[in-house]
Amino acid sequence: MSPDLVIIGAGPAGMTAARIAAEGGLRVVLLDEQDRAGGQIYRNLGAAAGRDWLGPDYARGADLLRGLNHPGITHQPRATVWRVDAARGVIWSRDGESHVTAAPHVLIATGAQERPVPFPGWTLPGVMPAGAAQILMKQSGMVAQDAILAGAGPLLYLVAAQMIAAGSPPKALVETGTDLRHALAKLPRALPAAMTLAKGLGLIRRIHGIPRHHGARDFRAVALAGGRIGFGFTTRKGPQELDCGLLLTHLGVIPQTHLTRSMGLTHDYDVAQQAWRPRLDAWGGSSRRGVRVAGDGGGIGGADAARAQGALAALAILHDAGRLDLDERDRRARPLRRALARALSLRPFLDAAYPVPKAFLAPPDDTIICRCEEVTAGAVREAAACGAHGLRLMRTALRTGMGPCQGRMCEPTVTGLIAQTTGCAPSALGPGRIRTPVKPVTLAEIAALGRQPEETA
Repeated sequence: MSPDLVIIGAGPAGMTAARIAAEGGLRVVLLDEQDRAGGQIYRNLGAAAGRDWLGPDYARGADLLRGLNHPGITHQPRATVWRVDAARGVIWSRDGESHVTAAPHVLIATGAQERPVPFPGWTLPGVMPAGAAQILMKQSGMVAQDAILAGAGPLLYLVAAQMIAAGSPPKALVETGTDLRHALAKLPRALPAAMTLAKGLGLIRRIHGIPRHHGARDFRAVALAGGRIGFGFTTRKGPQELDCGLLLTHLGVIPQTHLTRSMGLTHDYDVAQQAWRPRLDAWGGSSRRGVRVAGDGGGIGGADAARAQGALAALAILHDAGRLDLDERDRRARPLRRALARALSLRPFLDAAYPVPKAFLAPPDDTIICRCEEVTAGAVREAAACGAHGLRLMRTALRTGMGPCQGRMCEPTVTGLIAQTTGCAPSALGPGRIRTPVKPVTLAEIAALGRQPEETA
């Protein structure tokens, strides 16, 4: 029997939506790449017993995991979605086999990705995103040793606090700095999220005693003997040199939009977050009928916002499916909208407090920008000066965005370099066209779609 709803992504938004939709009588298929539901925030929660050092917010996802036990939900783990076809449905693969699942409603809840942090040496072994280190903590219980945290944003403090609680404190925090002058003007709007602000202050207190370097710029990493990393930067005190076994970087997160862009959905440029996001209505509705987006994939808001958005999308889908009348939908939505407003009230303050330094949007010429094709910032600037004034032309000239990551690690920086060279606003340069498959698949998986009947979950 065909499902009524396909949800892509089993994070806070996807899990919340699945339960509400199933309780409303819909047959739900939940597709997710991981072995277990949870998304990035609650990754591997069901098998992470004894890791109390990950903190109470991590454990809050347990209620969402229990909610997936509803008989109306079919959870498909290890499912890589690589195309959403208007005619055929959601196309996904698992263990080398392709599948098609069609439904009248699709909810995309694919979440966020870490913003690339390019600087000379960022491609060296032992230099990795802070979020990747946190994934290792959640997935395998592996805690970084002899590590330096560098960049800006709340996640740096959270990872540092988790490392301290696990008995492996970072050697140092190297922070690019906060813009409190602009952020303080937005603080009154953040007061509804006072409890979240208090948690953030608590994290900062927990890292007391860890060496901290403020206002850092001009990052550079070099390989040292014995597999160690030399990390150089400049502060008001002048040039600084540290060494470590692991360098963890972070400058915030941006929406994952490869799937929504491949579908041709309308997107807008978010100046505060310096990233593209799909254009959505108050119920997560996109520019295509029957397709909704919830969670950080529609704009960065965090776990609480994702829960509320997933619930609102599910209510709208139930109404569209004739399972919920308009008055009941709106009645149930009112407390969710209050929760969403409370969660999002903090966002303008955080965006202003932790801006992305321009040096990371347009780094020095010797920085490798496209890791897949080993293209440098200097090459991108030269191509832009010679007429490659867009992402498509840059792909033609240098193959940026054509490697295995499909631009996930280079597109924000390539956009910044083109904007710097041409004087165009980033919003005038995209969003770049994304073609399917949006994840690497074999030719056999693609070919199999032509000879198998459409599947239902």
